[in-house]
Amino acid sequence: MHPAVAVGLVFGGCCSNVVFLELLARCFPGCGNIVTFSQFLFIAVEGFIFEANFGRKRPAIPIRNYFIMVAMFFTVSVVNNYALNLNIAMPLHMIFRSGSLIASMALGIIILKRRYSTSKYASIALVSLGIFTCTLMSAKQVASDSSLNAEDGPQAFLWWLLGIAALTFALLMSARMGIFQETLYKKFGKHPKEALFYNHALPLPGFLFLAPNIYQHAVLFNQSELFQVPVLGLTLPIMWFYLLMNVITQYVCVRGVFILTTECTSLTVTLVVTLRKFVSLIFSILYFQNPFTGWHWLGTAFVFVGTLMYSEVWNSLGPFLAHCQRRRRPKEE
Repeated sequence: MHPAVAVGLVFGGCCSNVVFLELLARCFPGCGNIVTFSQFLFIAVEGFIFEANFGRKRPAIPIRNYFIMVAMFFTVSVVNNYALNLNIAMPLHMIFRSGSLIASMALGIIILKRRYSTSKYASIALVSLGIFTCTLMSAKQVASDSSLNAEDGPQAFLWWLLGIAALTFALLMSARMGIFQETLYKKFGKHPKEALFYNHALPLPGFLFLAPNIYQHAVLFNQSELFQVPVLGLTLPIMWFYLLMNVITQYVCVRGVFILTTECTSLTVTLVVTLRKFVSLIFSILYFQNPFTGWHWLGTAFVFVGTLMYSEVWNSLGPFLAHCQRRRRPKEE
């Protein structure tokens, strides 16, 4: 498949997924569990049919290793979605999760005893500064908004602090999972399709503990206003339509990233994913009119410039521009 198609899948799938997630969260802030369960179920069923061949194909990586990875993956997914219940705005949610480079570098130094160049440390410092700026400004907004109600103010701020703690925990756990997955791939070879299937299939029994919350939101979804699906002419509650589109776009997003990793270098993948986050962030702010100050924009710039510095995109731009100039000179003469 042409890389341009993979890039289109990443931008189209991931950006659309953020839109439908915010539509769901705005109507029912506590719907994270039913969203996560639906995403896992859809990808698990697809993987069971096309990857596991209805259970007849043996995994290349021993199943016990997947159980460890799945425990971390399930925890990260649930905690990230649940953070939306704790006064965490969607823009801050996206920016905070962009700090994965910080967690990966920190755990890489501690666990793998890695050392990095000065430019890497500078980029991580820039990302940290950006996240700190956005977090601080969001904290002031929560305090300002909740000051209208003297009784709810301290409680709202404490919930927000708990949300920040949840995002921090998920960030570190995600980085640890990445290191664990990297060691598995070095030992057993790369099997991303297989990992995608088991990471979504094995955690499904864990959702039994969340069944009351999932059922509660399923009932609430049934009570939402009816919506007629374009083209199909099918009428269903609008929240179920949002959830269906969220699940489909999540699958497109995941598949797009997978295709991109097989067609392009890791540098290109990092660049595309970073730009996708930036587009999602801008769309969320403009379309949903989320509060975003000049300080938030400055912090966002720090995060994404730092991420691009980390991926060393500037080093690849030099040869590319030089190549373009060489091709242009004969025409100018």
